[in-house]
Amino acid sequence: QVQLVESGGGLVQAGGSLRLSCAASGRTFSSYAMGWFRQAPGKEREFVGTISTSGAITYYADFVNGRFTISRDNAKNTVYLQMNSLKPDDTAVYYCAAAPSATIYYIGTAMYEYESWGQGTQVTVPS
Repeated sequence: QVQLVESGGGLVQAGGSLRLSCAASGRTFSSYAMGWFRQAPGKEREFVGTISTSGAITYYADFVNGRFTISRDNAKNTVYLQMNSLKPDDTAVYYCAAAPSATIYYIGTAMYEYESWGQGTQVTVPS
């Protein structure tokens, strides 16, 4: 397994942007598909987006609607979530997660596919 640490959360006004980072420990980061999930107060954790091992494939939840972009730098063992045009509904704790990948095409959208999770970083967009 890899250990994951998120950073970059904070308070941002509606319409603003934030970039979250997730740093992974271990030498096998490039063999994991990475995902971002979020959990708002009183709600279940939900899928945000995912990226394949090489970064060639990404997939997002419908609510993203082109506002978020996931990228990764395997040389730095880091995955990013660039969030633009933020809305109050985006307020949540954001988690990154790692899923072992058998192929370079693999991406995961379900929580059970991920074996390692970070501690989360809070994003607040006041209304």
